[in-house]
Amino acid sequence: MLLRLVPEFELRRDVVPWLAERGCAAALDTSENSSALYVVNVERNGKIIYTWKGNERNTHIGLYDLQTKQNEHLYMFEKNLHIISCSINNERTLLAVSFCQYTEEERASQLLQSVSKYLTLLIEIHPINNVRVLKAVDNSVRVQFLYPVEGRNASRGSRLLLVSEDKYIEQFDIHVVAEEDHKVVIQKSGQLPRAKVVDDLVWAQWDMMEQRLFYIVPKESKSTLRCVQFYPDENFNSILESHLDIAVNDTQLKLVNFGYDYCEDQDVASKSLNLQVFTSKAGGLCVCCSLVSDTPHEIIYSIYFLHKGYNKTFTVSLERTESQQLKEVAFMNLDYYVAAYLPGQFLHLLNIQHPDLLCYSLFLTGEDARIDTLQNCSIRSPWVSTVLDCNAGSLYDVSISDSALLQFLQKSKLDCERLAALHCALLYFQHTEGLEMQIIRWISENLSICHSFDPIQEFIIASLYCRMCPETQNLDKLLPYTSLHDWIGVVPGVICATDIISLPVLEFQNSKGFWEKLNSNLESVKYAEPHLHYHSNVLRREWRSLSEEREERRTTAYLRNIFENAKKVLSHLDTWDSEARLVPLFEEEDYQQQLLMGLLNLVHRIMKEVWRRYQLHSCIFCFDERGSAAEFAVFHIMSRILEAANGMCMPLPPGFHTLHLGLGVRCLPLHTLLHYIDNGVLQLTETCVRKLLKDLDDTEQNEKLKFSIVMRLPEALGQKVRQYWNHPIHANLIARKYVKLLLEKLGSRQYSRPVPERLSPVEFLPLNYLTNMLAEIENQGVHPYEKQDHVNARFVEETALKHTMTLLGLKYS
Repeated sequence: MLLRLVPEFELRRDVVPWLAERGCAAALDTSENSSALYVVNVERNGKIIYTWKGNERNTHIGLYDLQTKQNEHLYMFEKNLHIISCSINNERTLLAVSFCQYTEEERASQLLQSVSKYLTLLIEIHPINNVRVLKAVDNSVRVQFLYPVEGRNASRGSRLLLVSEDKYIEQFDIHVVAEEDHKVVIQKSGQLPRAKVVDDLVWAQWDMMEQRLFYIVPKESKSTLRCVQFYPDENFNSILESHLDIAVNDTQLKLVNFGYDYCEDQDVASKSLNLQVFTSKAGGLCVCCSLVSDTPHEIIYSIYFLHKGYNKTFTVSLERTESQQLKEVAFMNLDYYVAAYLPGQFLHLLNIQHPDLLCYSLFLTGEDARIDTLQNCSIRSPWVSTVLDCNAGSLYDVSISDSALLQFLQKSKLDCERLAALHCALLYFQHTEGLEMQIIRWISENLSICHSFDPIQEFIIASLYCRMCPETQNLDKLLPYTSLHDWIGVVPGVICATDIISLPVLEFQNSKGFWEKLNSNLESVKYAEPHLHYHSNVLRREWRSLSEEREERRTTAYLRNIFENAKKVLSHLDTWDSEARLVPLFEEEDYQQQLLMGLLNLVHRIMKEVWRRYQLHSCIFCFDERGSAAEFAVFHIMSRILEAANGMCMPLPPGFHTLHLGLGVRCLPLHTLLHYIDNGVLQLTETCVRKLLKDLDDTEQNEKLKFSIVMRLPEALGQKVRQYWNHPIHANLIARKYVKLLLEKLGSRQYSRPVPERLSPVEFLPLNYLTNMLAEIENQGVHPYEKQDHVNARFVEETALKHTMTLLGLKYS
């Protein structure tokens, strides 16, 4: 099971034993369909209000505190009532209750025609004292106290929202005074001040944590979503408006998170819209809606990503149904994800932060989608990562299980599943070191199974994204979170249609928190996406510019600044972790790499885990024996890292190329090794070449290897390392290059001077002429090997003679 549910509250566990101690027989009936004991409301401060029937069919209201884990009896009605809605103020001095006074059977008896069916009361409970009637009507009413911001001093008054089935919401201002014996009573004896909040609504949802009211009003063929924000200073104002292409039934009011009445809500659910609004900490705003399908065994639901400006509609064909009547989709808010859940069928985790590519949302079926504790759809998300099972009376903390996610990643057969699982593991859980190491291990073992993406690139980009974004505001809108620019695949079992929608309109001043972040997201959609998104081509152009050998550029303050920053990074390479240096990455003077080093730590972590995975040791860097199977596996992984880095124009840690080349020498046959070098997969570094020339003896096979390597060295590097190989082949090579350089420096100048007589050990006129000409050029001040005094015309002559006599099988003395 991918979702992990931890019970925070259960009626059977936390309330029933307490009722049993009080001798209440209702505690014995704990079935889900029992009306004797059920949850009525969940308040912002974690107080859960429930009701039960006493032994004499009295109706009781109780409260459970999630923090203290204690129950408290609040009030009792001395008759059998059906509680519809109940709320308690923050100071726990006032209780608002709405209930049905009689049943339909009683109404049919013609004895209660003149009595209102529904009654709404305001009760003083500190201590139990006066009772006020707020409403006596024939339509049901819901009540909800407003709560101040946490840490704010308690006020002398409370504000109460009253939601009428007649499609209006009003606010009551209730002022209280403290009398002797700490008694708290309502101050005014007359009518309580009230203000109309909204009219003509067909749907409303209460956000208890942020004290926001979302509601929908019908407008011609479409619907308009609006939001009213309530403030601690007793003011409120409309702050958002968004047009939705959703058909609503304007004959029945649907309420979300205004308490829970099982009997009434089941009746309303069959006639009204299944819709919920979810917000995220990062400024995401989503409208989740279950739609009616004309096709049997087909589920349709839409997610309006208002912060992104588009809507995605999903159609899921069900393979089996356990009942003739399908249950409706339930939605849960997990902050980074919105979950669409159909018990026994599927669990769809939709990415709120990055919803553009479908492959970053998890669609699960079968055992992966099973949630044992949620087998019905009568659930609500009172706040983020929390689910209330209204039937069972249980409140759960909901999170994604990291162990289950890893198991899903390991057994996934499709790239879309692997992408979604990788993304979730790296960005939802962020940089959890243990999980990150397990992901690196999975990547190293499964490099060849991913066909539509590079898992190393995905790991590096996602890891860098989650590390950098918290440090700088709005950086998440510019940095890439994935290595993919688009994705044209499909998720089996799901059909997705995307529609562009108009962005919501915000009206606020100096508002912080969610509204500020939402506004930033909307501004990003208008002006930044996708034009200002980072792309590796930007870095690639800079890389090429820095790589050009132009002396005037290398003296600029810009370049010096980059170089100084790079040296600071290099100075901390050995302080990345407290462990001894596991991977033998050699520190080198590789200036081009030192200029761009933002991602060294990530590559270092990958290499460390791979080194540990294959149990290699740091003394492996020698060439007198062939590499093992483990070394070849590491070489292959390093090649994929190099490929991923080149694709992103990403720098690698100093010493990476040296280690890579060393493993290549140990593991590859010569022709393959040279092929890798010629195609740029392996780069010749001074450290590795110098060690190779010094450590290997001059057997025929080693001479062939050394000569092949030396022939491929750049001139500057060749001059540094050739002194470590004292061999006739090496001397011959130096002589050839010396002659070539002298003649190139001579250029187009005509050489017409007479050749002077010189003493030579052998009378061979062509060689004599060449050496005399080279000596004359040297006399003109042309000497390409100024730091190697022994390389001159005489050296060329001796080398040529040795080489010729060796070919003839003669001995040179």
